[in-house]
Amino acid sequence: MRSSCVLLTALVALAAYYIYIPLPSSVSDPWKLMLLDATFRSAQQVSNLIHYLGLSHHLLALNFIIVSFGKKSAWSSPQVKVTDTDFDGVEVRVFEGSPKPEEPLKRSVVYIHGGGWALASAKIRYYDELCTAMAEELNAVIVSIEYRLVPKVYFPAQIHDVVRATKYFLQPEVLHKYSVDPGRIGISGDSAGGNLAAALGQQFTQDANLKNKLKVQALIYPVLQALDFNTPSYQQNVNTPILPRYVMVKYWVDYFKGNYDFVQAMIVNNHTSMDVEEAVALRARLNWTSLLPASITKDYKPVVQTTGNARILREIPQLLDARSAPLIADQEVLRHLPKTYILTCEHDVLRDDGIMYAKRLESAGVEVTLDHFEDGFHGCMIFTSWPTNFSVGIRTRNSYIKWLDQNL
Repeated sequence: MRSSCVLLTALVALAAYYIYIPLPSSVSDPWKLMLLDATFRSAQQVSNLIHYLGLSHHLLALNFIIVSFGKKSAWSSPQVKVTDTDFDGVEVRVFEGSPKPEEPLKRSVVYIHGGGWALASAKIRYYDELCTAMAEELNAVIVSIEYRLVPKVYFPAQIHDVVRATKYFLQPEVLHKYSVDPGRIGISGDSAGGNLAAALGQQFTQDANLKNKLKVQALIYPVLQALDFNTPSYQQNVNTPILPRYVMVKYWVDYFKGNYDFVQAMIVNNHTSMDVEEAVALRARLNWTSLLPASITKDYKPVVQTTGNARILREIPQLLDARSAPLIADQEVLRHLPKTYILTCEHDVLRDDGIMYAKRLESAGVEVTLDHFEDGFHGCMIFTSWPTNFSVGIRTRNSYIKWLDQNL
């Protein structure tokens, strides 16, 4: 009996050691976040073991775990009709709010889910619930795109998928089928989906053949650049759940089918050192010492290497492609973008990407709402229902939907 108690105590201590990570007191629901992070880390370790044994690619294994525990069928309710279909060969899930006699035409949002270009799905519970809430509260048509993922495809295939599906949706006959007002359509996405939404928005402003333009774009903690992994938010949140810096850099390398040997060099900005000529000119477009306020920069110092590894950009030139890094786009491109909403979280390596993009858009004459949450963490907006319900998740979702309601 005594030995059983000792063993149980030891197991509890080990579990607590594994789960506990030091978190700022300002973060929302810290113990719940520790449990969520521990669950995700466990899934990552299982997928890495599967990869090591040669059974499957680690991202395929990890996504199988995520989707297996969270997949939801297209289930309609009296308030929202949900259907799975495809737009020009790209799978989508469509959420239609109930028709209202006083509003014969609905507004619409094309939504792109996050997941590091490699994980999640429009068909898992978190995104199904978000899009259902959007369709019901906005009385809108929400098109959630099931784009292809790494490692089955790599950049720029994900962009091609979201562009193709959105262009199909914007055809007059398709908008008529779903009773959508062509003048009230927005694009939105979170994390890597925010990256794809921003890239799509920039591409559409340059497409003279598009008759129906986007009215708004709403970007939720978007990832927008891969030139500087030492912005203040990257330095501040280097080991913060759910997206530590090392993991974000690996997502970038995976997106471009790059070499993992480059990860450590990229973490210290060796890929954009002063002797890498292609990067020097673009660095001015994300000079955070001028783009970020003093309340953000604090005492953090830029990390700029004098000499670095030129091989990284030779093998992964996509790092400097504005389609992958919308933050470095030309000012002329930014000038034509629609009214923009950007949501950022304090405890997120990507915080400064969003703040810098807001600043660049404002300088280009775009109307921008920057919605910052001091207790927010990366991914929080989709965590609104038990057992992963966070107070900041509910508040971010409500704030996001309220902005769409007022501006779309």
